This record gives sequence, C-alpha cells and structure tokens, in this order.
Amino acid sequence: MKRFMYVLLFVLLTGTTYAQQAKYVFYFIGDGMGVNQVNGTEMYLAEQEGRIGVTPLLFTQFPAVGVATTFSATNSVTDSSAAGTALATGVKTYNGAIGMDDQKNVIQTVAEKAKKAGKKVGVTTSVSVDHATPAAFYAHQPNRNMYYEIALDLPKANFDFYAGGGFLKPTTTADKKEAPSIFPIIEEAGYTIAKGIDDFKVKSTQADKMILIQKDGANPSCLPYSIDRKDGDMTLAEITESAVSFLTKGKNKGFFLMVEGGKIDWACHSNDPATVFEEVIDMDNAIKVAYEFYKKHPKETLIVVTADHETGGLGLGTGKYELHLKALKNQKQSQDLLSTAITDLRKAKGHDVTWEDAKALLIEKMGFWKELPLTWEQEKMLRDEFEQSFVKNKVVFEETLYSKTEPLAATARKVMSQIAMIGWTSGSHTAEYVPVYAVGAGSKEFAGKYDNTEIPKRIAKVAGYK
Repeated sequence: MKRFMYVLLFVLLTGTTYAQQAKYVFYFIGDGMGVNQVNGTEMYLAEQEGRIGVTPLLFTQFPAVGVATTFSATNSVTDSSAAGTALATGVKTYNGAIGMDDQKNVIQTVAEKAKKAGKKVGVTTSVSVDHATPAAFYAHQPNRNMYYEIALDLPKANFDFYAGGGFLKPTTTADKKEAPSIFPIIEEAGYTIAKGIDDFKVKSTQADKMILIQKDGANPSCLPYSIDRKDGDMTLAEITESAVSFLTKGKNKGFFLMVEGGKIDWACHSNDPATVFEEVIDMDNAIKVAYEFYKKHPKETLIVVTADHETGGLGLGTGKYELHLKALKNQKQSQDLLSTAITDLRKAKGHDVTWEDAKALLIEKMGFWKELPLTWEQEKMLRDEFEQSFVKNKVVFEETLYSKTEPLAATARKVMSQIAMIGWTSGSHTAEYVPVYAVGAGSKEFAGKYDNTEIPKRIAKVAGYK
C-alpha cells in the first residue's frame, strides 16, 4: 500500500508513470538527416544486395516513429545552432544562437537538467566538440562562431564526458585575439584529456571527468568520413562505447548521453550521395552500441533518434521512374578526397596533365567508363571541365560550408548523382520534416507529428528531469 501511494504521488507530480521512468537516455542527432537520407540509405543497401526494396537500418525498426518540424524563431529554414538549441532546450531561437533564446537569455538544456537530477552526462559528436549541435547542450553564447568562448563554457557545465574530433579555436577568441589555450583551463577544472581510443583506455579508469578527442595530427574539425576511414581512425561507434563505459563506472545513478552524427550534414552540403549514405550507416552502427545496452536494461533505457534539419533537398528520382543507387558503390572516396587527389595530380604533373591522366583517376576513384558507362553528355561535362581547369588553367573551386572542391571533382560528383538518378535542390539546409525514432522506456511519447521543441521536453518528462 505504501509503495502504491509513492507511485501515485509520482504520477501526480510528474504526469508520467513509474513504468516510463528512463534511467538511461541516449539522444542521437543525425545532422542534416532528413526522411530521404534515411529512406535512400535503406534502398542503397538493398541495391548492393542485388534487389529492389529496403534493407532496414536498426533505428528505423524502433517501435515509435514520428516526424518533426524544424523552423527557427527567425526563419522557416533553420541553421544547426538554432535547431540544436531547440533540440537541447525545447525553445525556439534565432539562427546562430547557442543555448540562448531569441532575446539572448540563457536557457537550461535537457543535459543540464539531467546533471541537476544527479545523472552523469555525456555530449559527443563526429565533428568538433565546440560545433553548433554539441555546443547547444552545454554552452550559452550569442553566436555559434564563438568557438573559444563555447569551449570555455564546457567546464562550466561540469558534464562528465565529452568527445569529438577536437577544438576549432583553442587559442583564439571570437574577435581574433590570442588567448590562453583552453586545454590547461579544462584540465584545471578536473578533466582528463585522452587523445585517441587507446589513450582513453589507459586514462579512463582513474579519471573523474573525461574529454576524448583524436590523436595529435588528426583534423580537429571532424573524424574522417566513413567512406574514407583508415585503420586506427576513431569512429562514432567507438566514441559511443567509450561514453557508455565511462558514464556507467562507479556509482551508477543513470546517465544522459547525446551523440551527434555530424558529417551527414557535411556530405549533404557537398551533394555527395555515396558519402551521405555511408555516414547514415555509420550513425546506425553507433546506435547499435546503444541498442546492446538497451537489451541489458530494457525497462530503464530510452533511445531517441532524430535530426536537427534536412540538408541538400535530397530527391530520390530525377524524371524517369528509376533509381540506380547500386552505382554509388563504385565511388571509393568522398568528394573531398577526390578533390585532394586531383590537386595532387596537378601538383605532380603541372601543365602536363593529360585527359587520359584525369580519366584514369576518375576510373580508379569513381568507376566511370569501366564500371559505369557514361552518356555523351556526361563525358562532355567532365571533358569540358578538364579543358577549363587543366588546359586553360582557369581553376575555380566550388565552395560549400565545409569544403572547397576542385572543379573536376565537383563535376564528377554531379555526374555520379545523375547516374544514380538522385536530385538535389540545395547546397544548404531545407525546411523539410525530420524523422524521429524511439525505443524503450517512454518511447510511445515520440510517435506522431510535432515540433522539434517537443523532443527534449518529452525526454525530460520520461526521465523525470525537472
């Protein structure tokens, strides 16, 4: 009877039931991952198996499915900081804001509520730790480009675990002045910094709070694309495993863990479909780590998967009633590395690069001609760009938010999209719906159509955060 009264009181105070209480929360955010990025990935996987249909990703099989709107307070098309803030706080704000409302007032995040509730908290990403989406969970700054100031907010939040590629501006303020390195400041706040998974394994047992970044010499802005990965590169799945092991050691009162698949967005900005689909698969691999944990604690674990916005206006079909996604498997590298290879060819041979040289590179990296027949028009597109940038030496790099691309590489990417029959409306964000998937304690809360600001509110409700 006494237990019943406690449960009844809990229900009255929180509006939820005891059975819904989530002790462990995984919050996955696929940056730029709209409905078609998910659907396209599943059809891409099926076509690699030689059939038409879908090969389901793990997270698309979760029982609760919804869609969310993503507009910001200032525009129908959001940026990652406003969307990240909405997903972290449940409040709309202007494009560019980090953890602040549209009047620049600080707003409490669901991660901060979890910490206040006595949970251990982790914020992780495949891009830099100070990037817009992860920053929105621990920092409060008026502009997403204030990377140094965002990094200084990290120890103030006092979360237990952070991970990502590294830090973008560790010694330079927003007004471009030299400043003390953030690393000793973070260490003085009680954080142990590990560089790479092996270093993490050595240091994590003795550490009270942890920051995991890549090894020295790696690009601090991000992990490599999945399609470009080499042995020894850190992965989002490894980050997720490390976070779980760290957040469950010692007194286990539960945790809140945000994991961002940040480079889906980058590949969509580049309109690079093979790289996009491989990044979605990569995030699904990180979700599998969470799902293994869920299977051991099914009544206490909630996994929510969503996105901050769609990027690229990805269309599956460009006129004919056809898709040829199997063709994408012939692409061996991201557009970024193809661009680097073309630049290296230019440096190695100067003005002596021939069309046959360029063609050999495209055969090797993209499968053109050898595996993928080109139309006369497609070959002309590539040949014309070669003439322009190698013969006439008029090299105009294509610039998107996260890359500068050799013109021949950009043209090769366009040809690949044509062959696969994939269309793009934009090199930026769109106002499309994003999907939501959930499994575990309280997952029924996430079915239906709603605004993205509802997601953190429902997580807080299910987890009992105030």
